[in-house]
Amino acid sequence: MKGVCIFSLYFFLFFTFLNNVYAQHSAVFLDSTNAAWADSIMSTLSAEERIAQLFIVAAYSNKGKQHKNDIMDLVEKYKIGGLMFLQGGPIRQAKLTNFYQSKSKIPLMIAIDAEWGVSMRLDSSLRFPWQMTLGAIEDADLIYKMGCEVARQCKLLGIHINFAPVIDVNSNPKNPIINNRSFGELPEKVGVMGLAYMQGMHENNILACAKHFPGHGDTDSDSHKTLPTINKRRYQLKKVELLPYRMLIKEGLGSIMVAHLHIPSLDKTENLAVSLSPNVVNDLLKQKMKFTGLAITDALNMKGVSKFYKPGEVDLKALIAGNDILLLSEDVPKAIDEINTAIHQNKITQAEIDQRCYKILMAKKWMGLSNYNPVDVSKIQDRIITSETRLLDKKLIQSSLTLLQNNDDLLPLKYLDTLNIASISIGSDATHFHDMINNYGPVTHFSISKNTTVS
Repeated sequence: MKGVCIFSLYFFLFFTFLNNVYAQHSAVFLDSTNAAWADSIMSTLSAEERIAQLFIVAAYSNKGKQHKNDIMDLVEKYKIGGLMFLQGGPIRQAKLTNFYQSKSKIPLMIAIDAEWGVSMRLDSSLRFPWQMTLGAIEDADLIYKMGCEVARQCKLLGIHINFAPVIDVNSNPKNPIINNRSFGELPEKVGVMGLAYMQGMHENNILACAKHFPGHGDTDSDSHKTLPTINKRRYQLKKVELLPYRMLIKEGLGSIMVAHLHIPSLDKTENLAVSLSPNVVNDLLKQKMKFTGLAITDALNMKGVSKFYKPGEVDLKALIAGNDILLLSEDVPKAIDEINTAIHQNKITQAEIDQRCYKILMAKKWMGLSNYNPVDVSKIQDRIITSETRLLDKKLIQSSLTLLQNNDDLLPLKYLDTLNIASISIGSDATHFHDMINNYGPVTHFSISKNTTVS
């Protein structure tokens, strides 16, 4: 009992120290009210179980029995910390969440990519506009309300962390993976919008995860397929890419996803992603930028890292770099073995593992997992899309509409009975738009493919 008390006191003093040092920068969940539960859980975990809490693995609600059994094995046998649901449906996912939670020693942290709502991953739900569309909105309060609504959807389904907002600055028009997922090309505007989205979720106890640190906006390749290189100097990164992160960190950002990018100005090591670099994760993000939340790797099965390092090896490198959560490991048992070996070889200490596990448990307490209740599946069908959801979607779209040019005050159209009006839709069926403008007068409609050429 004495050992447990000393153990608890150590972590309480450690995080009290962090709060005092970083003051206004402290992550939203680093609060003394979350310490007692974290202490009580830590005292029940073996050294290996503390390692396992650092893993979030991929789960699907549109796959068969074998996938379900594989995930159950990771939950029951290895006692992993969380699941990230990918493709599927709301009710199927909720049922699986209840099942996996029933098999877990410690309540699982359930994650999702819901940048434009849970419809990004799930069917039968309403899709909000992409962030580039939202970036045209002048009223950040609407983005805050969207954050609140996305949080409501997440809580309805038993989700605790949303891998959003994207706060990459859209500085490269050839970017194949960020582009319309960004709020825009102005760092300050990206920060303001990202902050509003974050606050909407945080105020409803859904943890935000800003991504993709230190900035994936200026790439011309996709880190899912290769390791992109960003040839920017430190002062350029500080002025553009890092600005939104500083804005959110200052206001208690809960987590950050670290990208698989090669940035020589931050770490010259050949073929090394910043997600595996102590110079970036530990020194830049945690020490210089004073980030105290959860540092989460981008998916470790992405080619940006997996083409250079074997399963298990890449997990260990990510942990040594300073990451707290290892996302979508390709081989959890192998990774745990590699980490255990590294502890015995003094490449990383058990104390470092324990600090990260404790921080994850504090986040779980903030998420409400100390009083876990199964998802009420019966409510999902009627509540996944409400009249308020549809109204907010209309307000977002309406507020984003932008008049780029209005020569000779052509708009609004006047004397409709004297005009010949045509509409052109490019790349999609604009049936609803056509129906609406037909209410104002006779209109001739044309539609062309988005791949149409001049010839």
